[in-house]
Amino acid sequence: MTLVFVVNSGSSSLKYQLVDVDAEEALESGTIERIGEPGGDAPDHEAALRGVLEGIGERDLAAVGHRVVHGGSRFRAAVVVDDGVERAINELSALAPLHNPANLAGIRAARGALPGTPHVAVFDTAFHQTMPRAAYRYAIDREVADRHRIRRYGFHGTSHKFVSERAAAFLGRPLGELRQIVLHLGNGASACAIDRGSSVDTSMGMTPLEGLVMGTRSGDLDPAILPHLGRVAALGLPELDTLLNRRSGLAGLTGSGDMRDVLSKAQSGDDTAEEALEVWAHRIRHYVGAYLAVLGGVDAISFTAGVGENTPALRARALAGLEALGIVVDRVRNGADSRAVRRISPDDSPTAVLVIPTNEELEIARQSAAAVAD
Repeated sequence: MTLVFVVNSGSSSLKYQLVDVDAEEALESGTIERIGEPGGDAPDHEAALRGVLEGIGERDLAAVGHRVVHGGSRFRAAVVVDDGVERAINELSALAPLHNPANLAGIRAARGALPGTPHVAVFDTAFHQTMPRAAYRYAIDREVADRHRIRRYGFHGTSHKFVSERAAAFLGRPLGELRQIVLHLGNGASACAIDRGSSVDTSMGMTPLEGLVMGTRSGDLDPAILPHLGRVAALGLPELDTLLNRRSGLAGLTGSGDMRDVLSKAQSGDDTAEEALEVWAHRIRHYVGAYLAVLGGVDAISFTAGVGENTPALRARALAGLEALGIVVDRVRNGADSRAVRRISPDDSPTAVLVIPTNEELEIARQSAAAVAD
C-alpha cells in the first residue's frame, strides 16, 4: 500500500485526501473552511493540518502531495519540496497572487506538521511546459514579455494529463499514438490539444482568464476592450479585474455563474440564457476546430469535470454540427446515466468521443509517489 496525503490549500480553506495510490482509492477526505476567521474551523493552516492528521491517525505516508497552481516556466514536473522550491513558489506568486501564497501556506504548515515525510509540489502548469514556442508566445514586445514572464502557461494540467492517459487505457491504444482533445468543463474551463501524450496547445494563458467561457470569467476577448472601458466608463484596473474575473462568463451574460441555473432558464424559454449557452458552445467548437488543425486530426475528444461529466445536453450542444469532421455524439449513449468511463460516439465514428471522470487528487498522489521514488 502506497499512501499519499494530498493537500489543496486555499487562502482560508484546506482540502485533503488520503490516497492509496496502488488501489487508486481515497481512504479519507474532507475540507477545513474559514481558516483564520472568527468562528472558523482552525486559527491557521498548521492547526488545521494537525487536526486532520490526528483524525486519520498514525499512517506510514510515502509523501505529502501539494497542489500548486503556478510553476512558471521553471517547473516542468512534480518536485520534492526543499527551501529552494519554497522560495521559487513564493517568487512565482507575482503570476498567481490569489493562489500561490495560499498553496505555499499549506506547504509550510504541512512541512511543520510532518517534518519527517517528503513533500512534493505538483504544478497545474507543468503538463503544458511541452508546448512549442509558437503556441506559448504572445506577439508583444519581446523584451517586455521576457522581463515580466508574459507567455501562455496553461492550467488544469493534472486533469488534462489524467484524462488523456485514462482515455488511452479505455481505448486500448498506446498513449504515444493518440491525438487527443480534452475538454475540462466546470466553473473554470479549459481545452487542451494533446499530441501523443504531450500538451501542444491549451486555451488558458498566462492566467486562467483566457480561453473558454466560464462561470464568472470572460475567456477570450479583444484586449482593446480594457483601455476602451477605461476611457468611456472610467473603470480602473481593480474594476476591470473584477469585471473580467467575477462579473463575466455565464454570470455576466445571465446573472448566474451556475450552469445548472442557466440550463434550467434556457429550458424554460429564457432567451438570454439560451443565447449564453450558444456563446458557451460556440467558443468550445472554435477551440475544437483550432486543435483539429494543430493536431492534424483527432482520435479522441474527452469531456471531463463537473459540467463535462454530468450534462448530456451540453455535451451534445458543444459538438453539434461537427459530424462532417467525423465527430458524432450518439443520443442514446450520451444520455445514459453512468459515472463510468464511457464512449458516447458510435463505434464506427472516426473520432472517439468519451466521458471520463477526472481525479486530480489521484493524479497528484501518483506524481508525488513517483517523485519520491526517483
